[in-house]
Amino acid sequence: MRRCGLQSGVRGAVALVVCVWLVAGCHKQKQQVYQPTAPTLGEERPAPAPARHKAPTIESAPADSAGMIPPDAVHGPPAVTETGLASWYGPPYSGRKGADGSVYDQNAMTAASLTLPLGTVARVTNLTNNQAVLVKITDRGPFVRGRIIDLSLAAAKATGVYRAGVAKVQVEAYPPPPSPTGIPGGRWCVQIGAFYNVEDAVQLKADLMRRYTTAKVIEFQGPTGYWVRINPKFADKATAKAVADGIHIPDAEPYLTRTD
Repeated sequence: MRRCGLQSGVRGAVALVVCVWLVAGCHKQKQQVYQPTAPTLGEERPAPAPARHKAPTIESAPADSAGMIPPDAVHGPPAVTETGLASWYGPPYSGRKGADGSVYDQNAMTAASLTLPLGTVARVTNLTNNQAVLVKITDRGPFVRGRIIDLSLAAAKATGVYRAGVAKVQVEAYPPPPSPTGIPGGRWCVQIGAFYNVEDAVQLKADLMRRYTTAKVIEFQGPTGYWVRINPKFADKATAKAVADGIHIPDAEPYLTRTD
């Protein structure tokens, strides 16, 4: 009985081991078959870094031979030296007549100034990069408070003012040609504007004509709007300044400018 019981116990133990092995094997197989895996959607790549582009290089447009000013055009020390802001102008001024009567060529080395005599040759130096150019004053402007000179497109590119738009410069003006008017210090006027509506300019012209009976008051259209100009009977700078100081119009600042 004991042997039979031993054999029975052995068989039972073996059966238990086999059962455990089978269960373990089935469990392992079950994990292998039914273990969920994430679907492959393709290899994930890091987002590409934004491409780095170099800033466009602005090439200086060469002025034609007629627009270039030779270095030997100036002699001796400058007659006037001034530091301030420079800007530049191109279209819609290109092709229009300047204050000196010449047609504005944006590819020539020219500039506009409120105070320098027409025909003056000036050296303009960009104080940020020390690039300089010789220009001829052919027009009047800029009519923006704080700015002292308006460069042509070519002159702005040659000095680096083109990309900046506005830059601090030094203007060295050399002895100007004799004034054709014969008036010491030149001929001066007062210019007011610019108005969006011609009616506003005409109304101001009528008011100023009643106020300054001895002056010549005109209204004209420019590329940026309508302007009114007062030419005093006595065209010296002191008289024109007195006229400008007596004008107080909202949003229409008077500018003292030279006409010769």
